[in-house]
Amino acid sequence: MRLEWLEDILAVAETGSFSEAAERRHLTQSAFSRRISSIEAHIGLELFDRSRKPVQLHATTREQRDQIARLVADLRQLVTDLRQGDRKDSNRIVVASQHALTTALTPTLLSGIQSSNADIFVKLRSANLDDCFALLLSRQADIAIVYRLPDEEHPISTEYIETAIVGRDRLIPVYSSAKVSYLNERFARGELPYIAYPGDVFFGRVLERLVLPTVRRLTRPTPKVETALTLAALEMAAVGVAAAWIPGSLAAARINDGSLFDLSETLPSVALDVTAVRLRGTAGPVEAEIWSHLVAMAAIGEN
Repeated sequence: MRLEWLEDILAVAETGSFSEAAERRHLTQSAFSRRISSIEAHIGLELFDRSRKPVQLHATTREQRDQIARLVADLRQLVTDLRQGDRKDSNRIVVASQHALTTALTPTLLSGIQSSNADIFVKLRSANLDDCFALLLSRQADIAIVYRLPDEEHPISTEYIETAIVGRDRLIPVYSSAKVSYLNERFARGELPYIAYPGDVFFGRVLERLVLPTVRRLTRPTPKVETALTLAALEMAAVGVAAAWIPGSLAAARINDGSLFDLSETLPSVALDVTAVRLRGTAGPVEAEIWSHLVAMAAIGEN
């Protein structure tokens, strides 16, 4: 059981409202509701009676409320004790990176950072988008590198975070070059087999909002496989399972060597911002140095 999960449970218990608890936890209501659903799925039972207003704890949860509160206090103190003293003065930093960026753009960003200061030690934690923000908010990560749709905000109030655009990418449709004739035949018959992403992950939401409505005007999209891993979707597209929408940075090498075909001339693609995110407030010297370097790299890239 994670500390942030226990804190989420207490926030609902204390406010009696998912919307107020979400505000307290610095998340949008939809992102917070997904977190609560994930907690309940992990435990295997419902924690709250949603039929009552204000929201009530189920009896089993209510009986454990005091123990949850004690655990939260003890874990917070443990974290403080473990981190106190040397973290902000050391050359160590924790970076959370969205999975799709961990094997593509993040290594380039980290290489640029270490070229300016070879003594910096970076602990890289790969996670999905929501977990990257959870790591940031619980101070288990100093900086997060994540995707965002242009002109949209992250699911955390700008009052609490600072964001810098450090790169640009694009979600593009790709398929095996050797088997593209097969895909064309299916397309001509009014069908597009594709790799789906779960609806509760970032790329799943992007596909449903910005890609599939356009595809449906062209043909009938038919999901063949669902995966949350873009690397898995890339490999399945490369062997001809179905078309997949993949970040261009991740697909570039396969496109350049001819094994993948970029379908963007026929099918829609989506622009993406690559952003660095950190909590507002006092930063240690290493975090401040790395943040300045990221911002400087972004400025150079735009010129």
